[in-house]
Amino acid sequence: MRLLGGGLRALRRDYQLWIMIAPAIAVVLIFNYIPMYGIQLAFKDFDFTKGLTGGAWRGIDYFKQFMDSYLFTDLMRNTFLISLATIIVGFPAPIILALILNQIRRKRFKNVMQTTVYLPHFISIIVLVGMMNVLMSPETGVVGHLMKGLGLGHINLIASTNTFIPVYVLSDIWQHCGWNSIIYLAALSTVDPQLYDSAKMDGASRMKMIRYVDLPALVPTIIILFILSMGNILSTGFEKIFLMQNALNLPVSEVIATYVYKIGIVSNQFSYASAIGLFNTLINFVFLFTMNAASKKMSNTSLY
Repeated sequence: MRLLGGGLRALRRDYQLWIMIAPAIAVVLIFNYIPMYGIQLAFKDFDFTKGLTGGAWRGIDYFKQFMDSYLFTDLMRNTFLISLATIIVGFPAPIILALILNQIRRKRFKNVMQTTVYLPHFISIIVLVGMMNVLMSPETGVVGHLMKGLGLGHINLIASTNTFIPVYVLSDIWQHCGWNSIIYLAALSTVDPQLYDSAKMDGASRMKMIRYVDLPALVPTIIILFILSMGNILSTGFEKIFLMQNALNLPVSEVIATYVYKIGIVSNQFSYASAIGLFNTLINFVFLFTMNAASKKMSNTSLY
């Protein structure tokens, strides 16, 4: 009763804050927690006439079916490769960009640069993939003509299994690097200006100021975002890969997300698709929990 009374007093005291956060709580409940009711579909045979609660109980049969599938190894490999390439190459990019932008002292030029690098984030995925197909066409594209001029021949960068992942990762960096750098710039804005003045008085160069002032200020933010990135290790995203996918690059572009779509929506195997999606989520949770525990032990910085 004492705890309940204390909670009610805290609620009355901070009711304005709870009102402000109420829409976010409602969105999470509606789109994240309530749909979890459908998880049971992964353990049953879906029956249209009986709904989610009907159908015969299958246990973990669908999970075994997926792991025994001849596509399991290829799907896991492709998903891990694309995700790891995105993290290894794409994760440091906004950090580097934020450090560069933070060193620009002319405010007008800095605002122009920030606006320029933010704009690609607002391009639709459909438009972006269309631009890539046009620019990288081996016959009519600018990149295609450039490659022919360099003597590299006719290479369709999107359709090739050797270049699909680099094209995906680099285009993703170009589109989202500027937007993702905002949070790092916000962290850098909290650095005490006196630290820069002291570093200048000690004769520190810009590189040393970045190393000894900026980077230490970014470490907690970097760790938190890296933990969140590892929690999405198997969530490569569906739209862009699906739009870039074709018969030629399928051996490297078929990932769990696109496979779930083909199994669940196209083939109407809803229970099997739900099991694959739940398997994907569980792997992501294991990575998130493991990385968070390791970070908490090594740096005392974690999500919880």
